[in-house]
Amino acid sequence: MRIVDLYGQGRPIFSFEFFPPKTDAGENKLMETMADLKSAVEPDFVSVTYGAGGSTRDRTHGVVTRIQDELGITGMAHQTCVGASRADVLDNVKRLVASGIENVLALRGDPPEAQETFEPPADGFSHANELLAFLSAEFDLSLGAACYPEVHPEAPSAKEDLDWTCAKVKSGAGFLTTQLFFDPDLYVRFVSRARKAGIAVPIVPGIMPITNLGQIERFTKMCGAELPEPLRERLQRCGDDDAAVMATGIEHAITQCRQLLEAGAPGLHFYTLNKSHATRSILAALR
Repeated sequence: MRIVDLYGQGRPIFSFEFFPPKTDAGENKLMETMADLKSAVEPDFVSVTYGAGGSTRDRTHGVVTRIQDELGITGMAHQTCVGASRADVLDNVKRLVASGIENVLALRGDPPEAQETFEPPADGFSHANELLAFLSAEFDLSLGAACYPEVHPEAPSAKEDLDWTCAKVKSGAGFLTTQLFFDPDLYVRFVSRARKAGIAVPIVPGIMPITNLGQIERFTKMCGAELPEPLRERLQRCGDDDAAVMATGIEHAITQCRQLLEAGAPGLHFYTLNKSHATRSILAALR
């Protein structure tokens, strides 16, 4: 199933992101988690991330094909520009297509930990729109891309960031998924700006349920997102009570998701961190 065709059917589309484990045992455990998730919430599709420099390329391929072949869930593989020449990208995506994968999320990707800034590889791509244009020319795929309600941390301005988003759509992105955020108004304002700029494709909110305050503070720092101060204060009052932190995070996510769907979001894409409890709780409340 082509993901771009899922949207616009008159109902919200619910999807989930996982990362490929490093071991066979971890992969099998993840498949068990996804089987439970399928029986509980019937996801419309699942995406599988791609490690920096292609470090999880084979695992990404293995997991996303198992999702489709063994569980019957539409799979989407991530493909980044990091550490990959045009030939590397071509070879990897050819393997995906040969395995029945027809959905790819095309990303520039974050630089490896040892690098402060992104450096395009020899005969590679500098930006996601270049990768999208290449994939559009070489394959008949349903392509997605990322967007940033709070502006990409490397962008000099919101306008320039939106210009790059427009370039991704013009280069072949059939839908956009946002970076994580916690204030629904940020999404509403971003969609309004995107529509005025001529972007007509579905813009899907990316949701990360808060289950650990320290962890979410690290993530927001890396991606330039803001944790609203009232929410931060509520989480801090939970202290070392992990169950209270998770309950607070789930409660906030339920409210956020309801407001986003009421505002017209075409669906919700959950960043699961390979755990299903929080997302299952949120969807149970929404449905």
